[in-house]
Amino acid sequence: MIELHLHLDGSLRPATVVELADSQGIELPVRDLEELTKEHLQVTDECKDLVACLKRFDLPIRVLGTPEAMRRAAFELTEDLAGEAYQYAEIRFAPQYARYTGYSQQEYVEAARDGMKEALRQNPSMKASLLLCCMRGDDNQEENEETIRLTARYLGSGVCGADLAGAESLFPTERFAGVFALAKKLDVPYTIHAGEAAGPDSVRAALDMGASRLGHGVRAIEDMSLVRELAKRKIVLEVNYTSNIQSRSFATAAEHPFGRLYEAGVHVTVNTDNRTVSGITLAEEIEKIQRQFGFTQQDIAVMQQYAREAAFAW
Repeated sequence: MIELHLHLDGSLRPATVVELADSQGIELPVRDLEELTKEHLQVTDECKDLVACLKRFDLPIRVLGTPEAMRRAAFELTEDLAGEAYQYAEIRFAPQYARYTGYSQQEYVEAARDGMKEALRQNPSMKASLLLCCMRGDDNQEENEETIRLTARYLGSGVCGADLAGAESLFPTERFAGVFALAKKLDVPYTIHAGEAAGPDSVRAALDMGASRLGHGVRAIEDMSLVRELAKRKIVLEVNYTSNIQSRSFATAAEHPFGRLYEAGVHVTVNTDNRTVSGITLAEEIEKIQRQFGFTQQDIAVMQQYAREAAFAW
């Protein structure tokens, strides 16, 4: 299996969250592991939109407050994926959360890289690489530029590209054109979250910024001329069906355009987004979309081939 869109901080083992909190003196809201997972780590029906769902990252981000915690998280996630017979995965995270911890972005990147590489040494049949996320915000231009420069520095050495993540509806994609102009200048491959909480204009902005892959991108369906452009240009969409339903990108499962995008020739791929936050594995996600959209095993094989071709470090 191949996965291109997977957030490290949304995929922590719940037991590890408890252990990391204890080791750093972070008080947990509850001690019971099942209750902690359901009430504080996983998305619930009470989440009304993407912004509300992003609150499920508050605790994971807090416990990833040291490079050693990041190293452990990257090791464990890579180990988990190898145990599920992954061939390749791109794991993404935002090193600029370092602004709150006293450590540097570089320390976090090196820690995550070291943890992932150690897991790969123990599981040589699998490949993986890191995507470094820039973050949407009002006051972090310098941090985003540092993330891009770090991506360039470690490119090909555990890091394969950059991303833009965060609250899309609050911070429009086009505001970050300068960040990705720098990425182009430094020959950094990148994907951009777009067309999830915001509509087709967000997708067009990401395309104008030079993205050849889009995180989500599913609300392009609201503009069929854009859908045709995506298909013609073979732009890859990193689709996260379960996550999209949870974040209320679409009101019901039946409204999700996964099937329509595939039938229109768009290069869609299957992803989980966040294993813990969404409570799903890639195998379960594949089974779910087969039931919902009638995809055959051949259809899934086509989507996996799209992912293989779009991978930044295959």
